[in-house]
Amino acid sequence: METLVIMAEITAAAVKQLREKTGAGMMECKNALVEAEGNEERAIDILRKRGLASARKREGRIAAEGIVGSYIHMGGKVGVLVEMNCETDFVARGEEFQQLVKDVAMHVAAAEPRYVSQQDVPSDALEKEREIARAQAKNDPKNANKPDQVIDKIVEGRLHKFYEENVLMDQPFVKDPAKTVSELVTEKIAKTGEKITIRRFTRYKMGEGLKRRDEDFGGEVASLVS
Repeated sequence: METLVIMAEITAAAVKQLREKTGAGMMECKNALVEAEGNEERAIDILRKRGLASARKREGRIAAEGIVGSYIHMGGKVGVLVEMNCETDFVARGEEFQQLVKDVAMHVAAAEPRYVSQQDVPSDALEKEREIARAQAKNDPKNANKPDQVIDKIVEGRLHKFYEENVLMDQPFVKDPAKTVSELVTEKIAKTGEKITIRRFTRYKMGEGLKRRDEDFGGEVASLVS
């Protein structure tokens, strides 16, 4: 019975975070967390002893090299600049890293993320989303008479959806939705043997923010001659 309780406390977010830190597989991370009773540091030690942790040892290393890559789409209507960092110029000039930068820039153009990581989401913006999610949950007739603990889980689920839609590292990778951008980067860390980070990006959309005329040119001409 105790094991079942422990497993229930292992959330998908905890498994995902451990996978990002270690590069180990999803099931290996989940099993390690269960064995460690939810303690992440102990789970990392378990994975290291089994030879499954690959990215953890690179966390403290400095990624000061890299490149700024670009992607232009839709005949110049959308453009992206993205800065990605690695540890050495050798890796920065390599085909594996160069392709990763191109893929991430293309993903930003297509998926329109607002933030690189969850840590970049302003606390006030996150609190606003939490308030909206809670109000929606409570106003849903299906949730009437449900305890606060259930409402809290619904809210966290909707926040998870918010991250998937707005945070680059949490978004499903456009070329392979079975993995997130974070998992894509972790794969490249394992292949290159270096720490790799996405530092920042900028997405431009032609005409974005400009006020557009309500009438088309033909309508304007017609109004002048009538």
